[in-house]
Amino acid sequence: MSESGTGTEAEARPADAAESTPPPLLPAPGAGPEGAGSPETASGEAPRLGAFLARAAAGTAVLTVLAAVLGLVRDQAIARYFGASDASDAFLIAWTVPEMAATLLIEDGMALLLVPAFSLALTRRASGEGGADPVRELVAATLPRLFLLLSGGAALLVAGAPWVVGVLAPGLADPRLAVDCTRLTAVTVLTFGITGYFSAALRAHGSFLPPAGVYVAYNLGIIGMTLALHAAWGVRAAAAGVAVGSALMILTQLPVFLRLVPLARPRLPRFGRLRRRSARGAPLLGFAVLAPVVVFVVSRQSQVLVERFLASTLPAGAISHLNYAQKVAQMPMVLSLMICTVTFPVVAQAMAAGEHEKARRRVERDLGLAGMVVLLGTAVVLGYAPQIVEVLFQRGAFDSSDTASTAQVMRVYALGLLGHCLVGALSRPFFSSGRPTWFPAFAMGTGLLVTMGAGYALTYRFGVDGIATANAIGISATALLLLMGLGTRVVPIRARDVALSLGRLAGASLAAGAAGWACAPLVPDPVLSLAAGCLLVPAVFFLTGLALRSPEVVSLLALTRRRFLDGR
Repeated sequence: MSESGTGTEAEARPADAAESTPPPLLPAPGAGPEGAGSPETASGEAPRLGAFLARAAAGTAVLTVLAAVLGLVRDQAIARYFGASDASDAFLIAWTVPEMAATLLIEDGMALLLVPAFSLALTRRASGEGGADPVRELVAATLPRLFLLLSGGAALLVAGAPWVVGVLAPGLADPRLAVDCTRLTAVTVLTFGITGYFSAALRAHGSFLPPAGVYVAYNLGIIGMTLALHAAWGVRAAAAGVAVGSALMILTQLPVFLRLVPLARPRLPRFGRLRRRSARGAPLLGFAVLAPVVVFVVSRQSQVLVERFLASTLPAGAISHLNYAQKVAQMPMVLSLMICTVTFPVVAQAMAAGEHEKARRRVERDLGLAGMVVLLGTAVVLGYAPQIVEVLFQRGAFDSSDTASTAQVMRVYALGLLGHCLVGALSRPFFSSGRPTWFPAFAMGTGLLVTMGAGYALTYRFGVDGIATANAIGISATALLLLMGLGTRVVPIRARDVALSLGRLAGASLAAGAAGWACAPLVPDPVLSLAAGCLLVPAVFFLTGLALRSPEVVSLLALTRRRFLDGR
């Protein structure tokens, strides 16, 4: 499972703090532990900034949830018309291209390079440095070059599609459909790059909603093309929808970009001087900082490549079962990481101010809260996976056998959800200081090697369940390394206390999941069974957590009780 740019998770998650909260909007050092607008904030401006960021976070959350819902509708449409077959496998192999492109061009890579550059240009504009507008010069120097570079990359991908499919899925009996779909999705190398450029520029200017809405437009494009042309084009309609949706991502941001960011005639010869000036003022532009981030992101995304490579040797439908199971199982992780994304600026600010104790408290609290959310979701998946899959996907070409296979894989995937959550949460503090750090890439690379080794050992005997098991083992190894390394390298967290707290939550999750597993078959109707589970599993989870004295559960129940009494 991965944080792919076109999977549900990337559609559902807010942008990382490095891109979503540019330097000019950060609260001043000394703000309260909850960030801008906390009671401890002394300045008169910080509460206004805090209210602005709260509104931006709320708007982003709404668009994030909408994108996640549309992502499920998209997957339902593909499942309805193509089931779990060689056609859906071909589409998912082609979808590897936009998944990787989104990770590098919309998410971390592009953001870490361009948000500081635009922030620096805005600072120079405000100070009146130089005669020309620094923002205008930056756009003129970078956007045309980026367009040409990405256009060339997309053209090479179109020409090399047969080779790409052969590398990604050598076990396909007939790769021609996957090649056609790959050529259709190759345009995302260009469109995602422009989308990422616009997103970085807008966030640096304090505009968050258009970047948050790009995956809504993207999913609408895929859904529309699939519904309109599936009868005539088959699964190629979904691949064409990827191309159309990626163009809609650009159009979603273009009006605001043109309003906020001044354009000028390109001045390509000045790029070198501008880049040197920007690099001196924005340390995140440096290759020494960017390279570890890119290696970490690519290593994490490579988990999907490993899974699909192994699944291509299994019977038709295996890749699809893995994909459907992953998309649904990762939703609890998406929700849990929203907590860390919102509070990340507080950690970065504390690190920049040298307030390591404040950063430690924030990180430990975030890990506990994120762990509680993801483990509650894990319990629901463990208990009600068949009902979830049946309600969401079992219609049309997706039959009961597909439901059984997908549900089994989903339950195995759920065992690694805590690991995925921790990797996402723990990696942010590593990159908060702007200093070069290779440890997250080392940890992710180690986990990837574990995933590959376990996958080769387990796939032959256990099929897709073996691939999902390898995923859970590998990501858990990465999470353990990051947890052990964070305290000694970046933030002095108490790793033993954090592990003990997460262990109590894991015990509550296992108890709640077991209760759901036992009670789910008692209600024959899947919708009613799932509805009952949404009440049963949280009740057992919180009661067990209370019995185990989980600090997060105790605090949440106390807060709920206090607010309920205050409301009366």
